[in-house]
Amino acid sequence: MAWTDGAARAALAAVFKAAVASADPRVVLARHLPDPPAEGRVVVVGAGKSAAVMAAAVEAAWPAVPLSGLVVTRYGHGHPTRRIAVLEAAHPVPDAAGAAGARRLLEAVSGLTPRDLVLFLVSGGGSALTTLPAEGLTLDDLMAVNRALLASGATIHEMNCIRRHLSAFSGGRLALAAAPARVVTLAISDVPGDDPAAIASGPTVPDATTFEQARALVAHYRMSLPDAVTAHLAKAAEETPKPGDPRLGTIDYRFIATPRLALEAAAAEARSLGLAPLILGDALEGEARELGKVLAGMALSARAHGHPLPAPCLLLSGGETTVTIGPEGHGRGGRNGESLLGCAVALAGAPGIWALMGDTDGIDGSEDNAGAICAPETLARARAAGMDPRAVLGRHDSYTLFQALGDLLVTGPTLTNVNDLRAVLVT
Repeated sequence: MAWTDGAARAALAAVFKAAVASADPRVVLARHLPDPPAEGRVVVVGAGKSAAVMAAAVEAAWPAVPLSGLVVTRYGHGHPTRRIAVLEAAHPVPDAAGAAGARRLLEAVSGLTPRDLVLFLVSGGGSALTTLPAEGLTLDDLMAVNRALLASGATIHEMNCIRRHLSAFSGGRLALAAAPARVVTLAISDVPGDDPAAIASGPTVPDATTFEQARALVAHYRMSLPDAVTAHLAKAAEETPKPGDPRLGTIDYRFIATPRLALEAAAAEARSLGLAPLILGDALEGEARELGKVLAGMALSARAHGHPLPAPCLLLSGGETTVTIGPEGHGRGGRNGESLLGCAVALAGAPGIWALMGDTDGIDGSEDNAGAICAPETLARARAAGMDPRAVLGRHDSYTLFQALGDLLVTGPTLTNVNDLRAVLVT
């Protein structure tokens, strides 16, 4: 097959679409539902970018089961429901609506009995959407913490360790509020390794991390936090529930979609297009631009030497990278745009290599794009438009470059989220 620019772009778009479709709650959720209780209440609560469409999927699967509840999702990510209320709040920087939503979720599961079932629907973004300050802290305090975390370079696991120790909701506290009811969690994972404690900071699972670890992370990343937050971490008055805590009962945690399953769906689509796929991993982390450089090196090796596999091939990976803001300041763009531009710069216009990198939730950071696509001509086109790609990368302004070239990947909210998908096509 002659891989024209149009054919390469279409193939990458089809692979991304297949990955997203594999995580659609309307397709995959029903098979993971528990049996409804013979007697007792069913209370459905949830948090995350997919919470509303997950709630709608529960309603569709249980049309005759009496149920009630509410979920909190990101602004613009709502979906029609009839029996489960949907609240919208801010992400990634939390707001008062999210704090109010978290309080209502705790209230919804309070006062239940062992005969009752709590169904918790969780997906990426749940931490910010249910930011409820611990006693003595304010929402402004936690908003300042969230901004510091996003700019720190910390991994998602490290961020959530700190968040759990400043929260009245996460780190197992929702499960404590629901006791002694049975709690079943249905999760769409967006974190490397599918750690339940990291997805939305683990509201229904025990927390193995400690205040001491949270303080060490703050020191390591040299975060400047409000005095009240520093004092709260130092006081360490109320630890999160730990593994084995009898108040949490038996943990029933079910994954309905994961980054690995999305990568396998992408690989299947690649094979249907005549490409040999290689899944490099679903938990690749690190500095976004540096990972882009590594992926470029692998693509160049595949084209020149047939390693790690011969062309035509597709290198697939998932996981969440980080962007550490440098002294040049911050332009526009998320981690996928930055990783892609880092890859393009390292490829230096090498022929026969295209790449797509995007967030499966449809939003790269806080912009309106899921990610972007680069081609062999990307750098030359950028320079012809008066942009220096290396300088753009230095000031974290990838969105501006790919927007000017018409190469943004714009899907709108997909209503699911299995983290980032990176696909590098070598012909």
